Amino acid sequence: MNKRELVDAISDRLGSKKAAAEAVDAILETIQTAVAKGDKVAITGFGSFEKADRPARTARNPATGKTIDVPATSVPKFKAGADFKNLVAGKK
Repeated sequence: MNKRELVDAISDRLGSKKAAAEAVDAILETIQTAVAKGDKVAITGFGSFEKADRPARTARNPATGKTIDVPATSVPKFKAGADFKNLVAGKK
């Protein structure tokens, strides 16, 4: 499911495609902004989003064997909640 399909699915419940698109955009923007600032966003039953820091490291190009320095970076991390995990696993 992509963003357009998500908006379509939500618009069936809200009755308006415009309202659904605004809701999806607002949720995504809020989560992205909070995580970028270093805040943890936890949605009970669904999961949590947080910022993870990766240290600098040395890696190897598998094609050439040459070593390269990979700089430190921050990445978003998602951890699924128990209810979400159970739903995907087919448990009640």
